[in-house]
Amino acid sequence: MYERGLRPLAGRSAADVGCGAGLLAEPLARLGARVTGIDAAPENIAAAREHAAGQRLEIDYRAGGAEALAGRHDLVTSMEVVEHVADPKAFVAALAAAVADDGLLIVSTPNRTAWSRLIMIGIGEGMGRIPKGTHDWERFIAPDELKAMVRLGGLEIVDVTGLGWSPARGFALTDDVSLNYLVTAKRN
Repeated sequence: MYERGLRPLAGRSAADVGCGAGLLAEPLARLGARVTGIDAAPENIAAAREHAAGQRLEIDYRAGGAEALAGRHDLVTSMEVVEHVADPKAFVAALAAAVADDGLLIVSTPNRTAWSRLIMIGIGEGMGRIPKGTHDWERFIAPDELKAMVRLGGLEIVDVTGLGWSPARGFALTDDVSLNYLVTAKRN
């Protein structure tokens, strides 16, 4: 059992940048965090607010970009967003600046490999599982590039974990970063 029971994030703050309709923000709130969800699409924020209200979850949803982050947070997440922004370096710098002392940053993105192009664009978009035009392979970011951006933000990399895919298992965490990966960093 967790030290804090079923709410291990109680007393902690979290920000999910590029939160969409709240897919990650809601579980973070259920785990006890005070959550801020930020998304550039106002329609996503409207859907997130409506869904959270139906779940009786208090989440501070804001329409905007990383500039909408206010203050520092114990946990800052941004899943599958950095490859879509105009200036990835500035975006990652804004995420890093929002990480509190002893806080964590977790960022996920597709790797720029032939495998990611085949799975994410060829199969995902080609078979209609992802809307066509969602991804631009040229904007995918290699792990070393993202790690350098995070380090420039003053954070220390603590983990890089792959997100793989197979027909039998679907998506799962792995040591293989060739498709997609998560970078976890901390502020000391």
